[in-house]
Amino acid sequence: MSTVAGGAGAPEFPRRRSSRLQRLTALSDALYDGRDAYEVVRRAADGVACLGPCRTEAVYLEAVCLPVDGRWVDGRPVRGLSAIADPARGSALGPAVGPALDHQVSALGVRDGPVRLPGRGWAWVFVLRSPGPRSGQPAGRLVVSARERPADEDIELLGLLARQVGAALADVAARRRECAYAAALGRTRRDGNAVRARLATVESEMGYQRVVHDALSGATATGDSEAGIARTVHRLTGFSAVVEDRFGNLRAWAGPGCPDPYPKPDPARQEQLIVDASRNAHPVYVGHRLTAVARHRGEILGTVALVDPDGSADGREEFALGHACEALALEMAHLRSLAEMELRLRRELVDDLITGTDDESAFARAAAVGHDLHGPQHLAAVGWTGMAADDTFVHAVAGAAAGLGLRSLVARRSGRAVLVVQGRPKGDELYRAVARELGSRAGAIGLGSRCDSPAEIPRSYQEALRALEVRQRSRVPYGATSFDDLGLYRIIGTGDDYREIEGYVREWLGPLLDYDAAHRADLVRTLSQYFEAGGNYDNTAHALGIHRSTLRYRLQRLREITGHDLTDVETRLNLHVATRVWKVLGGEA
Repeated sequence: MSTVAGGAGAPEFPRRRSSRLQRLTALSDALYDGRDAYEVVRRAADGVACLGPCRTEAVYLEAVCLPVDGRWVDGRPVRGLSAIADPARGSALGPAVGPALDHQVSALGVRDGPVRLPGRGWAWVFVLRSPGPRSGQPAGRLVVSARERPADEDIELLGLLARQVGAALADVAARRRECAYAAALGRTRRDGNAVRARLATVESEMGYQRVVHDALSGATATGDSEAGIARTVHRLTGFSAVVEDRFGNLRAWAGPGCPDPYPKPDPARQEQLIVDASRNAHPVYVGHRLTAVARHRGEILGTVALVDPDGSADGREEFALGHACEALALEMAHLRSLAEMELRLRRELVDDLITGTDDESAFARAAAVGHDLHGPQHLAAVGWTGMAADDTFVHAVAGAAAGLGLRSLVARRSGRAVLVVQGRPKGDELYRAVARELGSRAGAIGLGSRCDSPAEIPRSYQEALRALEVRQRSRVPYGATSFDDLGLYRIIGTGDDYREIEGYVREWLGPLLDYDAAHRADLVRTLSQYFEAGGNYDNTAHALGIHRSTLRYRLQRLREITGHDLTDVETRLNLHVATRVWKVLGGEA
């Protein structure tokens, strides 16, 4: 069939499409006139019906598009989205908003796609994307439906509408940011004008420099040194002031325009930036920032910068920035010196405590570094296989203890980390915390018994070393052992005695250990529990969770395998001691 454009016999479709395109154009203009995100999506929702046989079921917006007061958000989150549902403001949305639709929209992620709605033959989710380089971050979702699947041209028009809505939402967000920034900048400029007006009355440059010096001196005296320096530079110059450490991490920001979140610096780029800036004695522009380097004795500690996209800073701003760098360098060097001195004092105190010192001196020195030695203390010795007890190791142990809420002094001694812990630590919890910090479970912790005065700390330290040694020589060398749990090992020597101890255990329990290993039996544990229960059948059976007849059978098998007479006093003593040592060596682990 042939047609003539504009003739009486022309098909209806081109005219309908042309008419709907005109409506879409008019609707797009109306979208950009919206005062806020709600106005934009309300007009879009009402306009869907003008473009074809569809209606709007729901609209979702990302949180960044919502007004601050959130008056028209129903509070149901779907991966950061909120459905608009406020009849008081004339929303054209129907009853489709609910958990079922929320779940389907969430499942689609950032893709357009179909959804199922009761009573509707076709339903579709259009992602509202912003144009430009941030188009991958959707502003929201538009959910429409029809009784049956619309024609392709109708779906195409809806897709065009979705893109226009995304662009309009981006425009609203940009206008809102511009207004907020303009308001903040206006306040900042007014404050800055007041400072500059006062400085303008200073007749000489020396007078201005004195004002800068006094202001920065007052900033460093407040205790909030880095933030105080940034605020002072901001007040003096009227520009947003930024303080970063040597690695580009934000330490303080004063003034409007602070990025949130603050961008993570690229190490290589930051290093090059520091090198370039340090070659100049005066502040230099790095991008939109006038940047100066804070040095102390030749070492770069950080930077101070003014956010100056117009390049309008003059000599006075540069002087204030340079003077701020001097103040920052002194402050950061002072803080580092204090931290190093406190660490050294803590280590020296621990060394003196475990070798022995008078109580009064110990109390005073501990209080000076923030540790209370009054009350019970426990010593802990920490050793990890394949790891040297360097500063990194000691810091990891200290961090693990702090994470458990333990107040402790930490030092390095004889290839181990040593802790003086206030109160009684839970050995297993401390072991797991240290293992998490180090990323390895191949280590052990020994805990000394309680000491109620500094004079008892050397004894607790030796006990901690003893407990650590026993754990490391046991069948399960990784974990925590307390000296209080060593039992007979408290009076047994060290070194080569371990071979004699193991030989003693094999002498009395060897046949039973071999039998248990070969038959997956439990005779050694049964014998140990029998002795611990004082030979009482009922208590032993209850502790093992077995019947008396089963216990009687096991003891009979035990006599048959070993040939020992359990009624003989000497035999009972040796077997009991052997089972005790077997338990300490990790036999039940």
